[in-house]
Formats: sequence, C-alpha cells, structure tokens
Amino acid sequence: MLMVQTIVLVGLAYLLGSVASGVIVCRLMGLPDPRTQGSGNLGTTNVLRVFGKKLAALTLAGDVLKGLLPLLVGRALHVSDLVLALMGLAALLGHLYPVFFGFKGGKGVATLIGVFFGMAWPLGSAFVLTWLLMAAAFHYSSLAALVAAALAPIYTALLVPTPSFLIVNCMMAAVLIWRHRANVRRLLNGTEDKISLNKP
Repeated sequence: MLMVQTIVLVGLAYLLGSVASGVIVCRLMGLPDPRTQGSGNLGTTNVLRVFGKKLAALTLAGDVLKGLLPLLVGRALHVSDLVLALMGLAALLGHLYPVFFGFKGGKGVATLIGVFFGMAWPLGSAFVLTWLLMAAAFHYSSLAALVAAALAPIYTALLVPTPSFLIVNCMMAAVLIWRHRANVRRLLNGTEDKISLNKP
C-alpha cells in the first residue's frame, strides 16, 4: 500500500510539474504562445523579455507553486524524506519534460525554488538569495541560475543534512546545469542576453 501511495504521489507531482504556467498565462491574456517568441522557452525569463514584468511575475508564481505544492501535500501526509525528495524531483522533471507539451519544457529554476522551499525554507532562501546577488551583479539570469544550482548541494549539506535530500538535490542541480548548457556556450562566447526590466 505504501508503494502504491508513493507511485501515485510521485506521478501526480510530475503531472503538476508538466503544467506550463507561462503558456497558460499568455493564453489567458490572449497573447502568443511564449514558445513561439524570443528564445522559445516557456519559462519566466523568456516571458519577461517578450511580454514584461506582470506576466513574468504570474509565470514565476505558477512555476514556484508547481514545485512547492507537491511537497506540502507530502508533508501533510507525513511521507518519508525520500518520498518527499522524489516528489520534488518528479515536479522538476515535469517542468523540464512536460507530458502535456511534447516533453519540451523550461529550464526549471522557478520550480526548483518551490521544491527547495518545500524541503526547508532556509534552503529555498539561500538559493534565491544567491540567484538575486548574481543577477544583480552580472545581469545574466542563466549565470545566476548556474551558480545557485552549483551551490545548492553545499547549502543542502549545511542546512538540511538529510541523505535523501542531499542525493536528490545533487541530481536536480546537475539536471538544471545540463539544461543550461546552451546558455553556458553563449556566456562563453559573449552572446547571452542580459536581464532587462524595461518592459512594464
């Protein structure tokens, strides 16, 4: 019975992660699909560049909740730390490879933030603070995400020294860095776009 519960919870976390907040927000506003605009990504950064801060904020909130809500449900059901970590991983993979959108998703930063806050608020706070500091200093969303992801296992070891969290968080950090490989190439050759807050 416990195995069935685990499979159901992990599966539901993946399905929730597969809901593309950016696509839904833009459709509700009568705007083009973000996958057809800008970088072609359905995440917050591309929505910000193409449609502005308000829609980006809504997209960000939706993507964070996709990572946070499954873990809150898991905690309410008193699942083990391992199941909780697997639910977080499933939500992230749902965002990266959404079943509803041809397995072509976003970069996963906002959803990972939600997962980390679901694990422990200090962990989520450390990740967000790192992202904000790097973004403020260098104005590259991708660089901020890469540095925050690289430091996430260290933050986990220091703030939430749970073996299952540490193992899964290392996996999630590695996946997020892998998803940013094209950004790394653009950062190295100087063609990466900087964050712009000019749009209303």
